[in-house]
Amino acid sequence: MGHPQLLLPLCASVSLLGGLTFGYELAVVSGALLPLQLDFGLSCLEQELLVGSLLLGALLASLVGGIFIDQYGRKQAILGSNLVLLAGSLSLGLAGSLAWLVLGRLVAGFAISLSSMACCIYVSELVGPRQRGVLVSLYEAGITLGILLSYALNYALAGAPGGWRHMFGWAAAPALLQSLSLFCLPAGTTKAAANKDLIPLQGGEATKLGLERPRYSLLDLFRARDNMRGRTVVGLGLVIFQQLTGQPNVLCYASTIFHSVGFRGGSSAVLASVGLGAVKVVATLAAMGLVDRAGRRALLLAGCALMALSVSGIGLVSFAAPMDSGPSCLAMPNATRSGLPGDPSLPRGITPLPLPTTSENQGKPVLSTSKKIKLHPRAGNPTGPPLRMALITASPAPHPAPEHALLHWTALVCMMVFVSAFSFGFGPVTWLVLSEIYPMEIRGRAFAFCNSFNWACNLLVSLSFLDLIGTIGLSWTFLLYGLTAVLSLGFIYSFVPETKGLSFAEIDQQFQRRRFALSFGHRQSSTGIPYTRIEVSAAS
Repeated sequence: MGHPQLLLPLCASVSLLGGLTFGYELAVVSGALLPLQLDFGLSCLEQELLVGSLLLGALLASLVGGIFIDQYGRKQAILGSNLVLLAGSLSLGLAGSLAWLVLGRLVAGFAISLSSMACCIYVSELVGPRQRGVLVSLYEAGITLGILLSYALNYALAGAPGGWRHMFGWAAAPALLQSLSLFCLPAGTTKAAANKDLIPLQGGEATKLGLERPRYSLLDLFRARDNMRGRTVVGLGLVIFQQLTGQPNVLCYASTIFHSVGFRGGSSAVLASVGLGAVKVVATLAAMGLVDRAGRRALLLAGCALMALSVSGIGLVSFAAPMDSGPSCLAMPNATRSGLPGDPSLPRGITPLPLPTTSENQGKPVLSTSKKIKLHPRAGNPTGPPLRMALITASPAPHPAPEHALLHWTALVCMMVFVSAFSFGFGPVTWLVLSEIYPMEIRGRAFAFCNSFNWACNLLVSLSFLDLIGTIGLSWTFLLYGLTAVLSLGFIYSFVPETKGLSFAEIDQQFQRRRFALSFGHRQSSTGIPYTRIEVSAAS
């Protein structure tokens, strides 16, 4: 690259635009489903198929994408995924049948999942340890901005003829801009470049580790070699606990909580989407500023602690001031429901917020039902998997009694705290740590392997939500999520290392020297690790 001073701005644009594409593609369906239902007469099952096809494509990418990332390079994987996304956007924008819509969503899901993995790895490898946390976390901020952008365009295009075609088509714009930035950046994944930047100088091991890079297979993730098993425990633990805390499901009741404190009609949905979206953006920006100062472990521990307290608070409040919990596909005509919080097509714990009411859908049964449905998830509910959670909405609640007003406001505060805690903890830091802890030779496959568990757990948690509510009740469900957050707190303290300010070589040495992941729980200092930094001139 001829202008090294442009490296950081270009890496920032790649990260931000990648997240923007990801978030936009996830949330755009929320505004497109209503006009699609009117144009194609989609049934409830067909809407589930349309939204779920994105999840299927993403799962496929998480299973095979790591091979492409490691074999052809990170930059090539991102460029290839952008081409695939362009094909998917064209299929969606020009679709004349449900089959083409499903195909387009399938292709788009594959593309954004592959791009998300490659972007985090690519940016983390190009920049130094001091900038890695900020720039990888910028991807998470881009996701939230993309979600908000999709709602803005959905609102603007809601009344336009064929507006849903433009909604889907605009997803290609940030991907094309990202491709332009990539053409100005180096590949960054060749062995020569890796050896130049990542040579750990420790006695006679420099030649062994620097010039003869080891080879790994996927099975090595479960072996003691180089403590790969310990790294896999850290990676899988983070993605599984990220989902088991129930973040997408808790947000299903955002509109209900806003409604309970007095925001009626469409205003509750607008506030839930815009208000919580703004909170997520602010919290993610705060994480970007702190991740390279306070460290990864500090943000994860603080975020999990606040999540445990806040979601437990919502559960306790719902004991004293019950909120409606009447989600059902049968209660609603074929209107737009997917893309609401809890949509299981959302990976990485990122959940689009409730669809804002527009002049086109005002008065239509999009966000509320006029009939409260008793929850019997398995009894006569034809909606079934994979997208029951995408159809959840809140029944209109009566005006709160005066004695319950304070409790409802408490629930609202707890919801805000919960969203903030996830957005500066699990949200950005999980993927930053995953991009750091594995050796370069297997980083793409390892990242994809963990990402597949993330998607699978997201689906499992979403599918079990209605069953949990029907079995133990809404309050105990939230309290169960609080207990899971406490368990994740213990896991992070005991297993997750601090990687702040360390090069990949130094992180690798930490794992190789400590054979058991449990030993990472103790406060550690990099000064206790025998390594020597080497200075590499720009000319080399």
